[in-house]
Amino acid sequence: MSLPWLHHLMLAPVLLPLIFGAGLILVNERHHQKKFFINLASTLAMLATSVALLLLADNEYWPDGIGLYLSANWTAPFGIVLLVDRLTAVMLLLASILASVSLIFAMIRWSRIGVHFHSLFQFLLMGINGAFLTNDLFNLFVFFEVMLAASYGLILHGYNSVRIRAGMQYIVVNLLASFFFLIGVALIYATTGTLNMTDLAMRLSMLSPEDLMLLKIGVVILALAFLTKSAMWPLGFWLPTTYSAASPPVAAMMVLMTKVGVYVLIRLWLLLFSEGPAAGFGFDLLLWGGLVTLAFGTIGILASQEPGRMAGYAAVISSGTLLAAVGYGQPALINVALFYLISSTLAVAAFLLLIELIERIRTPGAAMLALTMEAFAVEDTPEEPVGKAIPGALAFLGLAFACCALIITGLPPLSGFIAKFSLFHRLLNPTDMLIERGIVTWVVIALVVLSGLAGIISLMRFGVRTFWAVQNPVAPHLQRSEVMPVITLLLACLLLTVQAGPTMAYLERSTDALNQPEVYLNRLGSTAAVGGTFGESDQ
Repeated sequence: MSLPWLHHLMLAPVLLPLIFGAGLILVNERHHQKKFFINLASTLAMLATSVALLLLADNEYWPDGIGLYLSANWTAPFGIVLLVDRLTAVMLLLASILASVSLIFAMIRWSRIGVHFHSLFQFLLMGINGAFLTNDLFNLFVFFEVMLAASYGLILHGYNSVRIRAGMQYIVVNLLASFFFLIGVALIYATTGTLNMTDLAMRLSMLSPEDLMLLKIGVVILALAFLTKSAMWPLGFWLPTTYSAASPPVAAMMVLMTKVGVYVLIRLWLLLFSEGPAAGFGFDLLLWGGLVTLAFGTIGILASQEPGRMAGYAAVISSGTLLAAVGYGQPALINVALFYLISSTLAVAAFLLLIELIERIRTPGAAMLALTMEAFAVEDTPEEPVGKAIPGALAFLGLAFACCALIITGLPPLSGFIAKFSLFHRLLNPTDMLIERGIVTWVVIALVVLSGLAGIISLMRFGVRTFWAVQNPVAPHLQRSEVMPVITLLLACLLLTVQAGPTMAYLERSTDALNQPEVYLNRLGSTAAVGGTFGESDQ
């Protein structure tokens, strides 16, 4: 008996970047174009694979829309299990889209300023995809380290003094996070004897109170690694500096890396602590940690003058909002939080790519002049109004910046507004009758509104200084490979806006299973090795 070939698609998001990344090392750096097209072919193949997996999961090709792949044909919990459900599929699709546009943006310049960019890029994708697919904590650690190791090289790629300082800080922080990750995994295994996430949820009810307490300590230590990657205050101090120092395509991928931590927390917390003897554990920590992070990001974006740091604090605000939504404890909030995750990730990534293009029309003298006029209230004498055509490049930059600002701050009519409006609607109309509209609800709403207001002020200030304070700006020369990635990300946000209903419905189907751990337990228990006799071989 053998598995149908469609089932093997679950391996492709890991195997493709592994094979292509290793192969690209052998290609001489002088063949830039050849390396780029090989990298692009692999990335587009991953994009096609992620679309196929999404359709297979949503159409329930596997029972309950959950596909399990037993690596080396070893049954859980002894073997390595890969899991694909609707949530995994949509995260793989988001990763493939961001990887494709970031790679195309890097084609002309950024991939050529150092060595082994394409190999590191593929290994980064391997780590990210593996973190989304694995159902095992130790292999999550392995993929997490692959992702981080590749990101170290990419952040330092085309190094300068600023990038080296930011990169060293990033490396030290993430090495400490990896240390906590390993300690947490060791405590969990010592307590339960398993690292399979689904099997772990199954064994919680069998633990003594002392072992359950030890497990909670292990999970908290483990969570420190993901909260560091998710930039929760005070663990996320590294993020704005790193975002502003990294090259634009690498910074765009780092936006997704921040969401890897949030993804793992959503999956792990709902699986282990939504019901059972440890029900509700840690949700308050996520809620209040998210709110403090949201406040920190609000202050940071308001105080920022440089666009790279604004984008960094926008990502911090996004993480704070997501952590607070997960910690609020209302299952109906999760699908709205996922919609917000997708929208904010696309918008912040587009803004980071756009910054490099906008900088081409900014000069230090114009920026200093704008600051001086603001500080001393110098009024510019208006001249006789004369019609003047706006060059196409300037018009594109201005419109793209406006779209990014609208989505990031949650102003109507784009996807950022839909996400925040839906969040407020769910907070004010809780589906869980045990949750009341108390002071916490109003604190969450107030901080989300204030963060949007701070973002409007900061981004509007930057926009005025860039597009209005510059006298007779010269239209920059833009390559198609630089413009198309930004347009693609903004069109994706527009598609989210137009298709908000179907997208929300899909995400609701995704979270229905997350809120029912027994569905995953039944799938794991009924999945046997090929040719085995345990359960049904319906992988």
